Amino acid sequence: MDTDRRQAARRVSWATFIGTTIEWYDFFLYGTAAALVFNKQFFPAMDPVAGSIAAFGTMTVGFLARPLGGIVFGHFGDRIGRRNTLVVSLLIMGIGTTLIGLLPTYSSIGVWAAVLLVVMRVAQGIGLGGELGGAVVLTMEHAPKGRRGLFGAFPMMGTPAGMLCANLVFLGTSSLLGEESFMAWGWRVPFLLSIVLVGVGLYLRLQIEESPDYENLVERREPVRLPIAIVLRDHWRGVLHTIAVIIGNSSIAYVFMVYILNYGQAEVGLSRTYLLTCVIGGAAVWLATAPLWAHLGDRRGLRAIFTWGSVVLLAGAVAILPVVETGDTVLIAVFMVAMGAVLAMTHAPQGTLTASFFPVAIRYSGTSVAYQMASLLGGGITPLIAASLYASTGTSLSITGYLTAVAAVSLVAALVIPRNDAERLGDRPLADIAK
Repeated sequence: MDTDRRQAARRVSWATFIGTTIEWYDFFLYGTAAALVFNKQFFPAMDPVAGSIAAFGTMTVGFLARPLGGIVFGHFGDRIGRRNTLVVSLLIMGIGTTLIGLLPTYSSIGVWAAVLLVVMRVAQGIGLGGELGGAVVLTMEHAPKGRRGLFGAFPMMGTPAGMLCANLVFLGTSSLLGEESFMAWGWRVPFLLSIVLVGVGLYLRLQIEESPDYENLVERREPVRLPIAIVLRDHWRGVLHTIAVIIGNSSIAYVFMVYILNYGQAEVGLSRTYLLTCVIGGAAVWLATAPLWAHLGDRRGLRAIFTWGSVVLLAGAVAILPVVETGDTVLIAVFMVAMGAVLAMTHAPQGTLTASFFPVAIRYSGTSVAYQMASLLGGGITPLIAASLYASTGTSLSITGYLTAVAAVSLVAALVIPRNDAERLGDRPLADIAK
């Protein structure tokens, strides 16, 4: 039985890793395109700064839709099961992304192009809203005893893997086609590739087993009728704590992944190819080191790894824009690679840590809603805030101050995570908690 469970856990971990990679590939394509393409294709009537703010604004719309996706998919994930819910979320994301690759631009239909872009971004946000929380929960609930940190990190690794794939495809397409062809039609190719990747992901997800914890819940006839109501009524502290834990990593990651592409090119004069290469290098290190941090978390404590990572992340928040502004290509490249390892240290443990705040019967809903709210308040609005702060102040110091503040919030939240796993709510019966 133990052998069968370990084999099932491995299948689930790889299937969720590949699935979240595909979903994040889709989501990050939009972020990269918003930084490099959409201001010219969908908002050409605006000046460059205003066009960038508008493009980042449409990106933020996807984050606004993610909590809705978390509520909807969380409900069905807790009511009818984790696996089938994740299949639907992947399908919605893939269709939305593929349709972005088919959209007419401003030159063809005017402002309606931007309207359609926003609609597709909402579809992406709803699909992703039900993805990461559910994937972490499914993998964590399959994990062997004492290995929840490592197995729970697999869906988290989909974030850097998706970013890596998105930027590699963007870089490869732009390099092969040249600037003129890429801006005219080549930017569509990475979005259209999504339909093939989603087909692979759907096949893998249909091969995996349902969570044993959820199956036990069904056998005891304990699924709740309205999970989100219990989350908000009895576990709002866990939701707020999750938001505080995640917001620092999320904010700084989106400066690292998205805003730097625009800022480095427009304000520092660095080339698009160089910046994409730096982000790719950082994402590769993020992906490679995530299992190491998760494994150490299982041995030394996920809380300890996350807390020390939050300390280093705070230093990174202070340094990231000043380093880019030096224009020193070697220094910037080294720093971006190092930031990949720091982001992994605070990202790999957070899924298992925060999912453990919620009991099994409401875990999908609690984790998804809290995570998506954190992503909205962190990564979702950060590029837009950064662009707006720079436009209004003319200095990156205002952005650095903002990043430092949110990193400090996550550090404080890390320090108050219970030291003992037994103190967490996730391993206690719902009847003992929701009274």
